[in-house]
Amino acid sequence: MIKKTIVFKISFLLAFAGIVSATYAQDGVRANHVALYVKDLAKSAAFYKNVMELKEIPEPFHDGKHVWLRTGEHTNLHLIQGAAETTQHDINSHFAYSVKNLAEFTKHLDELHVKYGNWKGEDKLIVLRPDGVKQVYLQDPDNVWIEVNDDKF
Repeated sequence: MIKKTIVFKISFLLAFAGIVSATYAQDGVRANHVALYVKDLAKSAAFYKNVMELKEIPEPFHDGKHVWLRTGEHTNLHLIQGAAETTQHDINSHFAYSVKNLAEFTKHLDELHVKYGNWKGEDKLIVLRPDGVKQVYLQDPDNVWIEVNDDKF
């Protein structure tokens, strides 16, 4: 009887832990979208569609001032027309995308004559992060820094 009670209690605790973690995964904070205020919407949209190879998705405004792009299963990039100018940004402020094959992606960048490099600004250098992930950096038309890496998470 004691063994059955202990097994039941352990089973209950494991089930409860599973419910709590599943609830957090469903109800916790998670990424939805990034919005970028851009100077030239057509130029920025072309960059993200052609260079970054993001798929354009329907946007609800239909006002010619917004372009939405799919960045993940449940995440989007929202480009919004209206920035008065492009400004310089520090590379420390960036967002990152992962690709299956970084060498193929950098070949794609080379074909499009898109400048990329490492954190230090050295051209066409792929760097290995301390966690073993390869990465490069590039900038969009508004000088926003983008890291592209081969993280397999």
